[in-house]
Amino acid sequence: MHDFALRELLDLSLQSIGEEQEPLLLVEGVLADPSELVDYAATQVAFTPAWGPNGGYPGLRAPAPLNYVNQLVRALDPKIRRAFGLGDVRLARAECNFSMVVQRPDELTPLQRIPHVDTLDPLQFALLHYLCDETMGGTAFYRHAATGFETLSPDRWPQYEAVRAREVAGLADPSAYIRGDTRDYRQTAAFEARFDRVILYRSRTLHSGQIPRDFAFSDDPRKGRLTANIFVNYAPR
Repeated sequence: MHDFALRELLDLSLQSIGEEQEPLLLVEGVLADPSELVDYAATQVAFTPAWGPNGGYPGLRAPAPLNYVNQLVRALDPKIRRAFGLGDVRLARAECNFSMVVQRPDELTPLQRIPHVDTLDPLQFALLHYLCDETMGGTAFYRHAATGFETLSPDRWPQYEAVRAREVAGLADPSAYIRGDTRDYRQTAAFEARFDRVILYRSRTLHSGQIPRDFAFSDDPRKGRLTANIFVNYAPR
């Protein structure tokens, strides 16, 4: 039986990223014994490819345990409400998967080589729990140079998508994971992977994983870039 008990005291800090000053919650250590969650990922679930011919997450995914998800989301729910000024909303649902990056740079589609958002919904939040160390890179956030957008919304999407389509068509080789500033994007913030660290941000914020140049692309949860990715959704009452 795996125990996913949380630490009694969580070390939280509130950051602001980019010119839009979008809030981001940083939590340094959440589980009493995070190795239990790694052991679960290594022994209790089957990972399958998450990408397709048009792109998608460049790696493997597997379902995470519900008791872990429920405990962590319930503990962070009041912190999310305060940090992001959510007002009178209800917690609607939370979805979670383990993830591991395994796609090599020369296998990437153009859309996997640029920052992305997970949704346009301002009430969805991404909770990224690192179950690996700093040698596995981290996560970076970006501003789209042509539009100045750092977050996307339904009213911004048509303009962004039109410009992005032209830019993607002109991406130069060789294929690679994005690192730092590029022709089309400016990095606004970056957070390195640390074992048992959580970063929490709006899913509509432009972001991308930072994959080191010497990355090993292991599919072993005990050796690879293992994370737990939770999408937390709120809705108006």
